[in-house]
Amino acid sequence: MSTSSETVLSTSPDAIAAGGAVHGTRLALSGASLGRPGAPALDGVDLDIAPGEILTVVGPSGCGKSTLLRTLAGLLPLLAGEITQDGSPLTGPSADRALVFQEDALLPWRTLRANVELPLAIRGVPRAERREQAQAWLERVGLGTQARQLPHRVSGGQRQRVQLARALAAGPRAVLMDEPFGALDAQTRAGMQGLLVEVLHGTGATVVFVTHDVDEALFLGDRVALLGAGGLVAVRDVPRPRDRGAHDDPARLALRRDVLTSLGT
Repeated sequence: MSTSSETVLSTSPDAIAAGGAVHGTRLALSGASLGRPGAPALDGVDLDIAPGEILTVVGPSGCGKSTLLRTLAGLLPLLAGEITQDGSPLTGPSADRALVFQEDALLPWRTLRANVELPLAIRGVPRAERREQAQAWLERVGLGTQARQLPHRVSGGQRQRVQLARALAAGPRAVLMDEPFGALDAQTRAGMQGLLVEVLHGTGATVVFVTHDVDEALFLGDRVALLGAGGLVAVRDVPRPRDRGAHDDPARLALRRDVLTSLGT
């Protein structure tokens, strides 16, 4: 599997099952204040996330990256301002928005396939159909032959692959990812980044991906949002094509310097 450039891929298993690609959703915040009452982590945030884009979010520790993600997931209410999904108020969690954490959160007593089946079972998908879809997703992330293994029998990178498959199996319109590769070694992390791009292609899902790693943000993101103390500093377009070998590309180098300067590093 190549991770050096963008690749044209087939439509995802869930999209095939549904008869077409999943349509991404538009998420937007206007004048938003996020965090705890009396101590907002972010204030006055205006952010428009387009359907189908990958928005990466970077910033120093404690600047509110995870707070932003949990607010978009509907787990935290706004303190002030407005948050919408496709123009309608976002008022709580929804199956349309899947949340992926750094910890894989797999159920240890369920096989890999049974873990991927879980959101489909919750939605009432018949057993044979959900097993077929879960197996297709495990094949897509390279774990088809290990479907009957328990989570403790596979590596951390493989568990993250399963978590990605589980998140996408139910066809969410947005995937919200909170440093999902932060605990992986460099080689595994690079492989997961390439896998994420490959698997997402064709799903149409909107992605918000939080990371501390500037290079990860620039490789994955169509745009990168820079958070600072108390607010959104800027949102920048990322040069394309997506290519790990383009280290000396002037536009990419300039953006990297801009991001690092904005972060004070």
